[in-house]
Amino acid sequence: MFGLETDVFILLFISLFAACAFEFVNGFHDTANAVATVIYTNSLKPTVAVVWSGICNFTGVLLGGIGVAMGIVNLLPVELLVDQNVYHSVAMVLALLLSAIIWNLGTWYFGLPSSSSHTLIGSILGVGLAFATLPDNKTGSAVNWEKAIETGEALLLSPLLGFSLVILLMFLIRRLVPEETKDQLFKEPKKNVPPPAWIRGILIATCSLVSFFHGSNDGQKGVGLIMLILIGIVPYHFAVKSDVDPRLMQSNIGGVEQTIAALDSNQLSTVNRARLSRTRTELSELKSLINGPLVDNRIPQEKRLDVRRDLLLINSNMTKIAEDEGANLSPNQLAALKSSLSEEKGLRRYTDYAPLWVILMIALSLGLGTMIGWRRIVVTVGEKIGKQHLTYAQGASAELVAAGMIGLASGLKLPVSTTHVLSSGIAGSMVANKGIKNLQAGTVRNIALAWVLTLPVSLLLSFTLYIFFRWLL
Repeated sequence: MFGLETDVFILLFISLFAACAFEFVNGFHDTANAVATVIYTNSLKPTVAVVWSGICNFTGVLLGGIGVAMGIVNLLPVELLVDQNVYHSVAMVLALLLSAIIWNLGTWYFGLPSSSSHTLIGSILGVGLAFATLPDNKTGSAVNWEKAIETGEALLLSPLLGFSLVILLMFLIRRLVPEETKDQLFKEPKKNVPPPAWIRGILIATCSLVSFFHGSNDGQKGVGLIMLILIGIVPYHFAVKSDVDPRLMQSNIGGVEQTIAALDSNQLSTVNRARLSRTRTELSELKSLINGPLVDNRIPQEKRLDVRRDLLLINSNMTKIAEDEGANLSPNQLAALKSSLSEEKGLRRYTDYAPLWVILMIALSLGLGTMIGWRRIVVTVGEKIGKQHLTYAQGASAELVAAGMIGLASGLKLPVSTTHVLSSGIAGSMVANKGIKNLQAGTVRNIALAWVLTLPVSLLLSFTLYIFFRWLL
């Protein structure tokens, strides 16, 4: 396979298996977020609910795109993503995957709905910081902090918004819905008795939406992991998208050069002047490559990792230069630069991609995981966050807000935590019903503790494992 030596092939297989295992664990760890409300309102039997949720997760991965996946990949510095040593890449992948799986399994065992997103991102940051301590790091960069801050803001704000929006939605339902309908919505479900058909339809629809958008957001994180593995271990095949004619880069390179021509380098900061100089060199290397002889109109395998490095650095440097106050670029010039760098028709279409078989593999792992191991966390979400049984209005409100927020985040290519958004939504629905006293303090405290600990623990785990695997391999 890919002409690899036996030991490298074994490491590739282990890494791919670990990535699928992470997504499988993610599936049963996060299933409760979608199915708890339909189970506790008797809208669907547990078995039917988890199977349906698995199918919706599978579909969400297939149709969700790869924007979030590439955001995960680009948290790491370019130097770590284009390391020529395959064993260093294996150490990176195994460290972040094992640390994420260990924490996810631990919180699942204790029934705590912690965030797989936080776990994965903490693991990636740990690897980046560990890389910064090694002699191999020539530039001092450890993490793409700009992307990390953007991701952190999305992860922090989403549960706060989820909590607040559910309270607002519950208030509107109480004010705007007719009294007879409202009595049905806020009635506690009777044991083993399904709700009225129209309420049941709403709850099943919101469960389906949360499951679908969970797949479209969380599934992409698995796709990003697989691409990290393939780029690191078999870069000659996956460092850049090989089925796009590299000569199509010419117009994109021309667009970047037009932007550079409009700049007065003397007005830029010292750092950005250095970035501009490096970008000119990288553009020259790309032009030399695509104007030379190409076999089958493809980038030569031995050049693909170098091309990936050039493309990533051009994108990173030009984005930062354009933000410099001394750049003085007009809105039209900024739009032209963005188009030249974009993943649709710009330079990033060669680096920001995932083969269909990768998406299918992750979709299957997440879908199957969703159908297994759901019970522990369902009990926590359904019974232990609030002191009362979930009403129909609470379940529908929490899931409708969660689905909307996760869908919006996927559209903005930002990773968010389905667990955080829905758990905070359930908490918000309890507060909206009977005030803060309606929350079970012990459960909320344990969930909050898991949320707080997830990032530092997964970071420390992956930091330690990366140093260990680098020494071992």
